[in-house]
Amino acid sequence: MTRSHNNHAELQQEQDVQNLTDFVLFSQRSCILRLSPELTKGKVSFPQFFLLAYLAEEECLSMSNIAKMMGHSTAAATGMIDKLQELGHLKRYTAAADRRKIMVRITEQGRALVAQMRSNIAADLAQMMAREDATTPMGTARRVISRRTAAARKQA
Repeated sequence: MTRSHNNHAELQQEQDVQNLTDFVLFSQRSCILRLSPELTKGKVSFPQFFLLAYLAEEECLSMSNIAKMMGHSTAAATGMIDKLQELGHLKRYTAAADRRKIMVRITEQGRALVAQMRSNIAADLAQMMAREDATTPMGTARRVISRRTAAARKQA
């Protein structure tokens, strides 16, 4: 490759990164605005929802792992867990191997809330994608994803 080709590729990558950053910020803002009324109905905060979403992917987590993952003290995490348990979104129990250890598991009601919110986010993203073209941040995201997918297929 020539030096000018390398410079062009680097500039294109830098522009792609900037466009993807714009896309992430825009889509995050849009999705959170869409989540807000739904979460307010259920009296669940954003951090509580993000915890539920994480728990939906795990079998169970210890209170200390939840505190560490959320960047909170164990006392603050306990407050979050108390509220979510009160709403019926998760259950707390003692570990069989060590009864001092408190474990947390999401309930079916909690899973349903996470599924509904994910469905809302997917619908929002689909709407954004439908009205975007190749020159917008979403178009850039599609282009970058397509290139990465093609490169991964070649390596396989």
